[in-house]
Amino acid sequence: MREITNQTFDEERALYASRGVLAKSCRFDGPADGESAFKESSHIIAENCFFNLRYPFWHDTDVTIRGADMTEKCRAALWYSRDVKIKDSHMHGIKALRECRRVSLERCDIVSPEFGWSSENVTMRECTAESEYFFLRGKNLDFRQLHFKGKYSFQYVENALVADSTLETKDAFWHCKNMTVKNCLIKGEYLAWYSDGLTLENCTVVGTQPFCYCKNLKLIGCKMLDADLAFEKSDVQAEITTPMISIKNPASGVIRVPSVGEIIRDDPASRGEIILTAAQEEKKRA
Repeated sequence: MREITNQTFDEERALYASRGVLAKSCRFDGPADGESAFKESSHIIAENCFFNLRYPFWHDTDVTIRGADMTEKCRAALWYSRDVKIKDSHMHGIKALRECRRVSLERCDIVSPEFGWSSENVTMRECTAESEYFFLRGKNLDFRQLHFKGKYSFQYVENALVADSTLETKDAFWHCKNMTVKNCLIKGEYLAWYSDGLTLENCTVVGTQPFCYCKNLKLIGCKMLDADLAFEKSDVQAEITTPMISIKNPASGVIRVPSVGEIIRDDPASRGEIILTAAQEEKKRA
């Protein structure tokens, strides 16, 4: 493997079509303002490098990035690439990851609108992320210990797991399919509308009008706080451990909840059963 150390590159396609390169403490920055430094490359390792130019890793294969600083000017850093490992890096340019396959991210700090679109087979561990439309149309995702803040996350996602994480997000999980969320705190409005096959286990959900127009929705041992007008037109099996403000017109299934401030039934097609578990316990004690 050819080693490049402490060099600065600012020209167009500076290392285009490279094969077997280790770049250490290099800077991709300068007045020439060139793009696509490593485009069409393979077997690349970048350690402790500074990226201040656009599109450095497009159409690449077998890329390892460690300790990188990708600035706001490093737009669209990784597109159409395969077999990528990113560790201990700052990814602060818009659209930093798109249409990539087999990607792992560990201990990364991501500030990137439209991050992860149409990417598949992605794992994340101990990352923080701030984004809008995070992982739109992503498939086969496995995220753990993620701290996320943003809007419109995980829309149209398929086959995903998010565990042991905190999500502060509005309009999350819309149209998602076959997604599981475990041991998470989720704060946001209008969660998971039009989802199919979403399961939440041991989660705390905070916010108005969650889980409407859902199919095959399951909640297992979950808390729901500030939850009103929930489950409208949804097919749901839910075990809720906290009182709720209101439930509106669940289409089918069974919702078990300690108590509800208001049950709204103004749609004759609403056939979902609501069981007030606190009242059942009182009857047993009586």
